[in-house]
Amino acid sequence: MSEHRADPDSDPQSGTVAVAPAESVDDELVAAFARLIPQLSSSSPPPSRAELADIVENTATVLLLARVDGEIMGSLTLAFYRIPTGLKAWIEDVVVDDAVRGRGVGAALHQAAIAEARRRGAKDVSLTSRPSREAANRLYLRLGFVARETNTYRYTF
Repeated sequence: MSEHRADPDSDPQSGTVAVAPAESVDDELVAAFARLIPQLSSSSPPPSRAELADIVENTATVLLLARVDGEIMGSLTLAFYRIPTGLKAWIEDVVVDDAVRGRGVGAALHQAAIAEARRRGAKDVSLTSRPSREAANRLYLRLGFVARETNTYRYTF
């Protein structure tokens, strides 16, 4: 997978944004998730080193990392699954550090995910977003995602 860079003309104060898949789990990655996950969810703890390794080593998932001036400032998990009608891709657990929101990090993560899904031959890429996340929903529309008329259900254990 190639590295994706945000358009430097989009925001001159954004610094350099580079997106690439996590290839290994180290102290930097563990610390980044300890900082990022509380910004995503107050009810889920950050993943352990072993849990991160499960994600990174699984061929059905790609853990994309966004670095701003070399520091991990965002992530996106792209999951693949095959069904009788083809290969599908799903975006989950997108988080961009509060310090760099609005600077193209989220767009760069999603563009990298779309490119990887296309490269692997997925029919489409899906995601969900709460209506209250207005900026994120505007981003998804701007990137070409189309809102579907469907109900989403969840069974919780």
